[in-house]
Amino acid sequence: MLTTLFHVPSRIAGLPLFGMGLLLAVWGAATAVMLATAWRRGRLRETLVSSGVPLALTGAMILWLLPALDDGRGVPVRGYGTMLLAAAAAGIWLSIVRGRSAGYDGDTILGLGLEVFLWGIVGARLFHVIEYHEQFFPPGRSLLEGIPGVLNVAAGGLTVFGSIPTAALAAWRFAARRGLSLPRLADCIAPGLLLGLAIGRVGCFLNGCCYGGPCDLPWGVRFPPDSPPWLDQMTRGLIAAGTPGNAWSLPVHPAQLYAAVDAALLAWLACAFTPLARRDGQVFALVLTLHPLSRFLLEVIRVDEAAALGTPLSISQLVSILLLGAAGGLWWWISTRPPRRPWDGTPDGPPAGPGTPGRGL
Repeated sequence: MLTTLFHVPSRIAGLPLFGMGLLLAVWGAATAVMLATAWRRGRLRETLVSSGVPLALTGAMILWLLPALDDGRGVPVRGYGTMLLAAAAAGIWLSIVRGRSAGYDGDTILGLGLEVFLWGIVGARLFHVIEYHEQFFPPGRSLLEGIPGVLNVAAGGLTVFGSIPTAALAAWRFAARRGLSLPRLADCIAPGLLLGLAIGRVGCFLNGCCYGGPCDLPWGVRFPPDSPPWLDQMTRGLIAAGTPGNAWSLPVHPAQLYAAVDAALLAWLACAFTPLARRDGQVFALVLTLHPLSRFLLEVIRVDEAAALGTPLSISQLVSILLLGAAGGLWWWISTRPPRRPWDGTPDGPPAGPGTPGRGL
């Protein structure tokens, strides 16, 4: 467990770094260069549509969020947040590599990746905040006082299933704006999403969240005092405060690492299945089928989520069942579609007509 990697100082050479400081100036200069380049290429409107919201959110974070995170020693760089950024970079990289064969240039996949990543984070955070609202807005804490905690994503607290509706909506809007095939795009980025999930789960391990139950196997992991597993075991009476030899938690399953290995294997399987797919959307449908199954089983090992809605199942297991139903419907819909165009680098683009094979939705 390594919650905080280091602190970024709030001032450099006496000048503020965050807020109205050096970082905002760098952001402004980089944004100006990007927009000027897009204007020279005649793609200013397209760039504003695809990147305007991410740019605005980045500027807002520099101006308001980062100063609010300063704990007196600077802004902490969390292990979870670092792995989250690494996950986004790795997922986009793999999607760009695959995109060349599917008929998409790097700029297209990069724009899609940024939108899907940011809106996926929004959905995952909202789901987590709603599920654990008492942690963010306990009695006596106002809505305004709880907002900094809600926005502090780098400290941990994302529920993967919450990202599905917002990320899917972002992908649909992106494909519709550019006249691209959404199923083909989904096949392109599906393994990258899983690769990002695998790296993100390592961040969960560093943060101590998403932990498993007691483990007597050689690879059982102990977490330090005040970590989520330690606090949970204290609450359950499994360890007593101040007991010598029990300063750390009892060994638990490293469920985060199990999930990381699971996501990495599914990413490999999705890549291996790609040349065997006969219709656009089948790679994504495979992911939508297998990931809920593995997540349902992993939830048996995890103990951080209570039973939900009067059932013996966790909220993630219930969502997994719903996703399996959606996967069945997706497989049926895909079976009605024409065979896909080969992944030979031929550019995807606006549909030429209602009967054009492999184009549009």
